[in-house]
Amino acid sequence: MSRPHALTVAAVILAVTALGFTAHALKTILVPFLLALFLMQVVDGLETPLRRRLRLPAPAALGAAIIVVLAVFGLSVWIITRNAAGLVAESGGYAARLTAILQMIADKVGLHAAPTLASLLKMINPAQYAPEVARTAEHLLQDAVFVLIYLAFMLASRASFGAKVAAIFREGAQAEASAVARRIQAGVESYVFIQTVVGLIIAAASFVAIWLLGVGHALFWAFIIFLANYIPVVGVAVSVALPPLFGLVTLDDMWRPVLLFAALEAIHFVVSHGIQPRLQGTSLNIDPIVVLLSLGFWGALFGIAGAFLSTPLTVAVMAVCTELGGARWIAILLSADGRPDLGAPAGSSRGS
Repeated sequence: MSRPHALTVAAVILAVTALGFTAHALKTILVPFLLALFLMQVVDGLETPLRRRLRLPAPAALGAAIIVVLAVFGLSVWIITRNAAGLVAESGGYAARLTAILQMIADKVGLHAAPTLASLLKMINPAQYAPEVARTAEHLLQDAVFVLIYLAFMLASRASFGAKVAAIFREGAQAEASAVARRIQAGVESYVFIQTVVGLIIAAASFVAIWLLGVGHALFWAFIIFLANYIPVVGVAVSVALPPLFGLVTLDDMWRPVLLFAALEAIHFVVSHGIQPRLQGTSLNIDPIVVLLSLGFWGALFGIAGAFLSTPLTVAVMAVCTELGGARWIAILLSADGRPDLGAPAGSSRGS
């Protein structure tokens, strides 16, 4: 490696490190902004098919897209709060089942005195986590409000964004900036489309399995599985374990939770390895190792929101590096086949 090239690589590494620390320090501001930007991309992705396929005028298509996004957001809040309240109301009946499970485990391992639920709760002392839970809930509520505020202002200023880009960049750079924006938009729309379709398939099949085996709150658990699908690699793999665990403390037998766990894992495996690769094809062109590393990187920076947005953020980074000659080597490393130009089309979205 030549000395100038080595210095360039070192400068990029130092710049990325500095930006990472800065982003982590400003995550209270950046997380709602990034979530709003993500929702803005979803609105744009819905507007295009509504306008072109349903022949709606642009204002009507934009209004319909906003209504759909807000309706989904409101429905999500309703499903989570309604079922969370039901779970809390039913929690009193879980104690006897948990005590019976502890006694069964103690008998299997040969313990003379089985631990009780009361002794475990005293040992864990859940009260010490109450302030942290309250702070987390407060932060989530604040973030949701800020996301909606950011989204409203973004929608209000989107019409003048093109003129601002034209005023900032020179004529040659305008085309480059537009290419980056189109590539990011196309990549994010493709990712959202694929994950939504795959998530709906997994959630629908999971709902049927949960309902048939008699586990309560089937719609809630299916919705959690659907949301977790947007967290790559580990989202669905972890979330499908929640309904069987809930079944352990609500059902009178052990075979149904075990069968449910096997069924949900089989659904996840079939869809993830059979259907998703056919849908995805080369639309994102991101190396699987990069997907895993980006999950850890963005999750460390922004928490759950970073894990949720890890793939769209990586798509944006790869799009920028693809169009910048000096950073193109980064895009090559991030791509699956070393040809980042073959990712999501830069000139059109999925809805076109």
